Amino acid sequence: MITDDDRRYLDLAIEQAQLGWEEGGIPIGAALVHDGQVLAVGRNRRIQLGSAIRHGETDCIENAGRLPASVYRRSTLYTTLSPCFMCAGTSVLYDIPRIVVGENVSFQASEEWLRSRGVVVDVVDDPVCRALMEKMMSERPELWAEDIGEEA
Repeated sequence: MITDDDRRYLDLAIEQAQLGWEEGGIPIGAALVHDGQVLAVGRNRRIQLGSAIRHGETDCIENAGRLPASVYRRSTLYTTLSPCFMCAGTSVLYDIPRIVVGENVSFQASEEWLRSRGVVVDVVDDPVCRALMEKMMSERPELWAEDIGEEA
């Protein structure tokens, strides 16, 4: 179940996804929140930076910078799309206990694995998140295929 605060933080992730799309990238965004304070936001910037690993979640965590483990262990990661294994692994590495997912219809790889590691995964099934991914898959399918390691 998500709260009004969850909705607000997911909206920050959606803003990042929309910004990434406008920059010519992949519309996936994230926000990291600790005790009601936004530590960082990020977006998939693989295209913009020519990066192999700057997905929305990893960009967000990188933008948070070096933090004590105790901060991560009491934080929530908000993401517009269900995380891939790289992003899920990064979350588990830092013991982030909860991930709020905007949608998992377009992509779902790691949710059961995250849950098996004790992570609470709340899926919102947000129509804006779904629409962003549908638009990307119809207008830039080759970028999506590249992002998830498939052939276009």
